[in-house]
Amino acid sequence: MLSLSWAKIVFLLANGIALLMFSGCGSSSTQEAAQTTSPTGMESTDSLTLFEGDVLRITFPGAPELNEQQTIRRDGRITLSLVGEVEAVGLTPVELEEKLLGLYSSELVSNEVMVTVTSSQYPIFVTGAVVRPGKIMADRRITALESVMEAGGFDFGTANMTAVVVSRVKNGESKNFTLNLKKVLEGRTTEVFFLEPGDRVYVPQKVVWF
Repeated sequence: MLSLSWAKIVFLLANGIALLMFSGCGSSSTQEAAQTTSPTGMESTDSLTLFEGDVLRITFPGAPELNEQQTIRRDGRITLSLVGEVEAVGLTPVELEEKLLGLYSSELVSNEVMVTVTSSQYPIFVTGAVVRPGKIMADRRITALESVMEAGGFDFGTANMTAVVVSRVKNGESKNFTLNLKKVLEGRTTEVFFLEPGDRVYVPQKVVWF
C-alpha cells in the first residue's frame, strides 16, 4: 500500500511539473503574439499638420471664458478674442498650443492651453480620365490613388495610369508631380503619394496611334 501511495505522489508531482512548464510556455507564446500583433507606426494626432477647413476646439483650463471653437479659413488663419488673427496652417496642434501660450501669456494665470481637432475636411480636385471628375472633400489624409477611387475610379478605356499628374501650389509656387499609379494598382510598388489641400489630380488619356 505504501508503494502505491508513493507511486501516486510521484505521478501527481510529475503531472504538476508538466502543467507548470506548459502554462509557462503558453504564457510566453501569448506575450510574443501580443507583441507581434500590437499596432505600430500609428501617427499621433499631435503630430498631424493643420490644414484649412480644420475645426479646432481651443480650451484654456485656467480661463474657460477664453474657450473657443474656430475653423481655419482659406487664408490659413483663425480669429481669436484678445489676440486677433493667428496663423494656424502648417502647424501641429502642439505647435499652435505653444504659439497661443506666448500670445496669451499676459492673460493667463496658469500656462495651459489645449488645441483639439474636432473635424477635418479639405478639397481635392480630380480631373481627366476618371468616371466622376470634379471636387472631392477629404476628411482624412488620402493618397493620389485614393482620390481617383473617390472620383469613381479610372476610365480604363482611355486613362493613362502611368503618367498621373498632381499639381500643387505652395508658398506661391506651383509644382507638378508625375506618378505611375499603374504600378501601385498592380502591387509592383509600395510607395504612396499623400495629397494636400487644394491639390489637383489629373489623369491624362492614352495616346492613340492611327
